Amino acid sequence: MNKVDQNLKKIAGYICLVLSFAVWGVIALLPLVDISKGEVTAATTFLIIFGEILFIVSIALLGKEVWEHIKAIFKRSK
Repeated sequence: MNKVDQNLKKIAGYICLVLSFAVWGVIALLPLVDISKGEVTAATTFLIIFGEILFIVSIALLGKEVWEHIKAIFKRSK
Protein backbone atom coordinates (compact mmCIF):
# COMPACT_ATOMS: atom_id res chain seq x y z
CA MET A 1 0.00 0.00 0.00
CA ASN A 2 1.50 3.32 -1.02
CA LYS A 3 1.66 6.45 1.09
CA VAL A 4 -1.30 8.16 -0.63
CA ASP A 5 -3.54 5.14 0.06
CA GLN A 6 -2.42 5.07 3.69
CA ASN A 7 -3.19 8.77 4.09
CA LEU A 8 -6.65 8.35 2.54
CA LYS A 9 -7.31 5.37 4.80
CA LYS A 10 -6.29 7.40 7.86
CA ILE A 11 -8.40 10.40 6.83
CA ALA A 12 -11.43 8.16 6.23
CA GLY A 13 -10.85 6.53 9.62
CA TYR A 14 -10.78 9.86 11.44
CA ILE A 15 -13.87 11.07 9.59
CA CYS A 16 -15.74 7.91 10.64
CA LEU A 17 -14.54 8.37 14.23
CA VAL A 18 -15.74 11.98 14.40
CA LEU A 19 -19.07 11.07 12.81
CA SER A 20 -19.55 8.22 15.27
CA PHE A 21 -19.40 10.74 18.11
CA ALA A 22 -21.47 13.36 16.25
CA VAL A 23 -24.32 10.85 16.05
CA TRP A 24 -24.77 11.18 19.82
CA GLY A 25 -25.30 14.93 19.41
CA VAL A 26 -28.01 14.25 16.86
CA ILE A 27 -29.63 11.76 19.24
CA ALA A 28 -29.68 14.43 21.97
CA LEU A 29 -31.50 16.81 19.62
CA LEU A 30 -34.19 14.35 18.51
CA PRO A 31 -36.66 15.16 21.33
CA LEU A 32 -36.63 18.78 20.20
CA VAL A 33 -37.83 17.87 16.69
CA ASP A 34 -41.55 17.86 16.07
CA ILE A 35 -42.02 14.13 15.37
CA SER A 36 -43.91 11.39 17.17
CA LYS A 37 -42.44 9.37 20.03
CA GLY A 38 -42.39 6.28 17.84
CA GLU A 39 -40.38 8.09 15.19
CA VAL A 40 -37.96 9.39 17.82
CA THR A 41 -37.53 5.84 19.10
CA ALA A 42 -36.93 4.45 15.62
CA ALA A 43 -34.50 7.23 14.72
CA THR A 44 -32.62 6.80 18.00
CA THR A 45 -32.28 3.06 17.46
CA PHE A 46 -31.05 3.56 13.90
CA LEU A 47 -28.57 6.26 14.94
CA ILE A 48 -27.13 4.18 17.78
CA ILE A 49 -26.54 1.23 15.46
CA PHE A 50 -25.15 3.50 12.73
CA GLY A 51 -22.82 5.22 15.22
CA GLU A 52 -21.48 1.90 16.48
CA ILE A 53 -20.87 0.70 12.93
CA LEU A 54 -19.02 3.93 12.14
CA PHE A 55 -16.88 3.49 15.27
CA ILE A 56 -15.96 -0.09 14.35
CA VAL A 57 -15.11 0.93 10.78
CA SER A 58 -12.96 3.78 12.07
CA ILE A 59 -11.01 1.44 14.35
CA ALA A 60 -10.56 -1.00 11.46
CA LEU A 61 -9.19 1.80 9.27
CA LEU A 62 -7.01 3.45 11.91
CA GLY A 63 -5.46 0.32 13.36
CA LYS A 64 -4.41 -1.16 16.65
CA GLU A 65 -2.41 1.87 17.82
CA VAL A 66 -5.45 4.14 17.82
CA TRP A 67 -7.55 1.47 19.53
CA GLU A 68 -4.92 1.13 22.27
CA HIS A 69 -4.89 4.92 22.68
CA ILE A 70 -8.70 5.03 23.02
CA LYS A 71 -8.62 2.21 25.58
CA ALA A 72 -5.92 4.05 27.53
CA ILE A 73 -8.14 7.12 27.79
CA PHE A 74 -10.85 5.14 29.56
CA LYS A 75 -8.58 2.88 31.60
CA ARG A 76 -8.65 3.43 35.32
CA SER A 77 -5.47 4.61 36.96
CA LYS A 78 -4.24 2.44 39.81
